[in-house]
Amino acid sequence: MQRRSAVSPWGIIGLPVIVAALGYFVDIYDLVLFSIVRVPSLKSLGLSGRELIDSGVYLLNMQMAGMLIGGIIWGVLADRKGRLKIMLGSILLYSVANAANGMVHSLAAYAALRFTAGIGLAGELGAGITLVSEVLPTSLRGYGTMLVATVGVSGAILANAVAKAHDWRFAFMMGGVLGLLLLVARIRVAESGMFRAMEEKAAANRGNFFALFSGRKRFLRYLNSILIGVPIWFVVGILITFSPEFAKALGTTGPVSAGNAVMYCYLGLVFGDFSSGFLSQALRSRKKVVFLYMLLTIAGIGLYFLQGSRSPGFFYGVCLALGFAAGYWAIFVTIAAEQFGTNLRATVATTVPNFVRGMVVPITLLFQLVRRYVGLQAGALVVGAVCVLAGLIALLSLEETFHKDLDYCE
Repeated sequence: MQRRSAVSPWGIIGLPVIVAALGYFVDIYDLVLFSIVRVPSLKSLGLSGRELIDSGVYLLNMQMAGMLIGGIIWGVLADRKGRLKIMLGSILLYSVANAANGMVHSLAAYAALRFTAGIGLAGELGAGITLVSEVLPTSLRGYGTMLVATVGVSGAILANAVAKAHDWRFAFMMGGVLGLLLLVARIRVAESGMFRAMEEKAAANRGNFFALFSGRKRFLRYLNSILIGVPIWFVVGILITFSPEFAKALGTTGPVSAGNAVMYCYLGLVFGDFSSGFLSQALRSRKKVVFLYMLLTIAGIGLYFLQGSRSPGFFYGVCLALGFAAGYWAIFVTIAAEQFGTNLRATVATTVPNFVRGMVVPITLLFQLVRRYVGLQAGALVVGAVCVLAGLIALLSLEETFHKDLDYCE
């Protein structure tokens, strides 16, 4: 039997991986920044009281609408025009929008730029993961996507630091400048060889979003790829976003800041994404790792509601643990990308994470409905159980893709 030569994990250190990681870093910086500066930015525009909540939800929905639309647009274009062109276009769009966001003086302008930035942000992660998956050998794909996610979620920590040290306008402009600097580095990145080979196949049905719904098996693959990420956004969208309300209901001995809860959660995500990536390489399996981290998420949710009257520091520690348990984001997107052929891969990898982010809307609506009947904590537990159960069932239905050869078309 012929012995396979070992491939060093250091082989992932290349310009495509580094640039994709830094791109996701800027992506997360902007996504988290709005949540952190929402109140001071709206106050500076003359809003107060209930307007801070209502206008904040409106702006968040505008950003989310942009990401849902952008996810489809960028995904289709990435399969038709190339992964690199879309990475360049998306980062240019959200960099300009973010820089301009620091100069707004009306709610209408703020909303328009959040929508525009959302469209730009939607193309970053999917195109980056697709490019990394296609340029690295099979044995190193997990390490590459691990590095992208680990560096990327660190952007939340920088966003919190910049927002605390500087004015909200400066923080938005900083995001724009970081993106434009990254754009210069991306010009030197080469296109995926798999995509270039696919371009020569005239018959390849590239970037056909509706093809994902054309057959039952393909649609179920796509739907299940989305559902395995839903537990992550239950944690972020419910338990972390509404952490001040939950802390008060649980009897936490001091006030809890949503900004700090977000920061600790994303710090946990850094370590979670890093460890889940390494574990998937050690176990040579994506599905086993996602299953393990879903179990950790269940344990984290249990700890969250059983902590009782503890200090805010303990509460933030639980947020850190929840972030770690939910740290299979990169593996989740990688699984989605590996489920489909080269002609639809970027469409899937770009739309899936944005649809999961968009699931925050029905999750929060369900939470608001259920809690009217059973209360805040029980309502969250019911919704969390639905999300985790859906994720586990979806995971069992998907094929293992660790050893899968990605050089094929649907």
